[in-house]
Amino acid sequence: MADNDNELRERLELIERMIASGRRQTESWGWTFLVWGIAFYVAIALRHVTHSGWAWPATMISAGFITFLVATRVKRSQPGTAMGRMICSIWIGLGISMFLLFMSMSFNHLLYERVFVAVVCAMLGMANAISGITLKWKMQTACAIVWWSASVAACFVNQYQSFFIFLAAIFFCQIVFGIYAVIRDAKRRNSGDINA
Repeated sequence: MADNDNELRERLELIERMIASGRRQTESWGWTFLVWGIAFYVAIALRHVTHSGWAWPATMISAGFITFLVATRVKRSQPGTAMGRMICSIWIGLGISMFLLFMSMSFNHLLYERVFVAVVCAMLGMANAISGITLKWKMQTACAIVWWSASVAACFVNQYQSFFIFLAAIFFCQIVFGIYAVIRDAKRRNSGDINA
């Protein structure tokens, strides 16, 4: 009986270490939330100024290229884990889905329609929820709630209001959350706390 209790305790501790490792890996990618939040604002501004269907695709391709360049140059202190790869695959899948959606809607002049805001916010809410719940990270789960709230609100307000709801959600869930994750990662690195 004592052996079973010890084995169960060891398994639970392993699961907790895996979750903590996944959260640390996600924190170390906090800069990507900032890059993509800024990219969203740049794409919105370009689209508003130029009225070009190329504003979103060009900005998203540029942000993807910047993300790829920085990611290949950043040295990671720990090897990738199954948890990290799983979380990464969710965000890559979301990125591809959003790129295809934005590109298609941009060329058909459907951007900023209320349904666009509702769909994009729901997609971002889903990815943040999966990451936040899997990693037991309340801040990322809170981002999911903000995205979902923006998605629902976009269905009940006019087009102008839904646009500003979208801008606010980007600010809180991309910019603020990205800064939060970068600061947490920097504090952990500065304190030398590898196992926090």
